[in-house]
Amino acid sequence: MMTYGTARRFYHLLLAGLLCIGLAPLPAWAAAPLILAFGDSLTAGYQLKPGEGFAPQLHLALKQRGIDATVHDAGVSGDTTAQGRARLGWVLKSLSRKPDLAIVALGANDMLRGQPAATTRTNLDAIVAELDRQQIPVLLVGMRAAPNLGASYGRDYAALFHAVAKAHGASFYPFFLEGVAGQPRLQLADGKHPNAAGVQVMVKNILPMVVRSLPRTAGAPAPRRR
Repeated sequence: MMTYGTARRFYHLLLAGLLCIGLAPLPAWAAAPLILAFGDSLTAGYQLKPGEGFAPQLHLALKQRGIDATVHDAGVSGDTTAQGRARLGWVLKSLSRKPDLAIVALGANDMLRGQPAATTRTNLDAIVAELDRQQIPVLLVGMRAAPNLGASYGRDYAALFHAVAKAHGASFYPFFLEGVAGQPRLQLADGKHPNAAGVQVMVKNILPMVVRSLPRTAGAPAPRRR
């Protein structure tokens, strides 16, 4: 039979064990991550049906990986980097809480309007700097210039995205339309925007980088890549 002293020691050991369990670190993905998809028509799902755009397809792909993330669609068709920069503060204030990751996918409309690469870089730098200031991890998405704009512009344009990501230590995905650009079966009739199947390819290609860029628990700092 257990003596009073033995029972008391057992009770204290049991209580200590329960407290340790309660204070143990939460498992990975204990809280559903909030991802901000901040971009233009490529993010907004231009001319696509509900559920076919980038944000809902990314949500589904993450869920299939066991990550029940909320992906907030903050894409506005036609947005330039200057317009994105102007509305960033309002977008962040409209969210229920601070995002665990911001996917920044802007710059395509700057290129289509022939804006100087330096202007695009300045605006993107300001966007990422503000997200940095608010301690929101960033996955910066790059684009490529249309060939008719010339080789020099194409080089400068492609380089600016990597330069901004490197300057801020942000995660970087080089080309949003990887596997979709130049593939008519994956594009709308305009030859610029992805159809639903094209978005599926985009999501499949970027998914590993999104997973790596997310903090392992909500609120933890994401890994930085240079």
